[in-house]
Amino acid sequence: MKRIVLVGFVSFLVLATKAQSARFIITGDLSAVKAPADWVYLSYYLADRQVKDSSPVRGNKYVFEGKISEPVLARLSVKYKAGNMGTAPVPVNSKRDYASVFLQPSIIKVVSVDSFSNVRVSGSAADDEYRRLEAMAAPYNQQLDELYARFSEARKSKNDALAASLEANIDSLDAAANEAIYGKYVKEHPNSPLAMYAFKNWAGYEIDAAKVEPVFASLPAAVQKSASGKDMMEKIAIARKTGIGQLALDFTQADTLGNPVTLSSLRGNYLLIDFWASWCGPCRRENPHLVKAFHKYNGKGFRVLGVSLDRPGDKEKWLQAIRTDGLAWTQVSDLQFWNNAVARQYGIQAIPQNLLLDPSGKIIAKNLRGAALEKKLAMIYPD
Repeated sequence: MKRIVLVGFVSFLVLATKAQSARFIITGDLSAVKAPADWVYLSYYLADRQVKDSSPVRGNKYVFEGKISEPVLARLSVKYKAGNMGTAPVPVNSKRDYASVFLQPSIIKVVSVDSFSNVRVSGSAADDEYRRLEAMAAPYNQQLDELYARFSEARKSKNDALAASLEANIDSLDAAANEAIYGKYVKEHPNSPLAMYAFKNWAGYEIDAAKVEPVFASLPAAVQKSASGKDMMEKIAIARKTGIGQLALDFTQADTLGNPVTLSSLRGNYLLIDFWASWCGPCRRENPHLVKAFHKYNGKGFRVLGVSLDRPGDKEKWLQAIRTDGLAWTQVSDLQFWNNAVARQYGIQAIPQNLLLDPSGKIIAKNLRGAALEKKLAMIYPD
């Protein structure tokens, strides 16, 4: 990979992260977009808080104003007008009608070149750097897209062996790309306005505290003390408490009948804590493997505790998924979606995820899926 050269970003980063908040203005131009637009929507995250805004399109122009304390990646989307004679508006296309722009406190001009998603951005040095970083990722992303397409076809044709092989290739390529692009970038450019963006991509959803904490500690104080830096610090602290070798954090949550279940009361056997949800496709696809493992080793002492991240009001969907998938083990949930108290306690940012505990309640493995779970249990319960 080519080394990215950054010029003049250090003072910008310090000013942006020290300020409580500073104003940004986006001026958008849709003159080159053929379909007439009605509204443009803006969304971005400040740490874990999502901010949403909307702007009417007048004369092919739209405007957004807001305040941010640090550079942040935002997403723009468009709603088209209804056609002549009251016909339905142009349907939204995920690749054509969404655009990304990296915000910083400045006046940012966004021009859609030929479609809404193909934009030319000026006025944001952070966005310039973002485009360079994305260009580095493009070859990997193209390979991943091809693998995902093949994986989807393998699943449709029910070729489980090929699907498993492609999934392993996807995971391997994704890990290599993550290290080669985002890991390399944050280590070589800690003063970049994209330092935390690259760090979060590199750290991923399943944070390995031992791996990422030393790199985080090497970042400038201004980066660590930014809103996203503080948020990452909390995530690393949780990951440290829930890493392999740690005693699993105790919790109590209600089962399907409303009875409280306390984790520590289940000690004495090997136990898998499985984070999932009825709405989660990958979770549901993983369930047959877990069901097979459960029935094979349950008689030898293997136990499972499901923690569902189902939405408020969706208890029946949760119960139906349990019945449909044949999940014959204890299930708990507070039906609070991503705000599930146990998920937040364990820093769960993506599902499916799981933790394997030994009889004393110590975490001995994480995220064992499919054949990996079978292999681990075969070692614990040899024939």
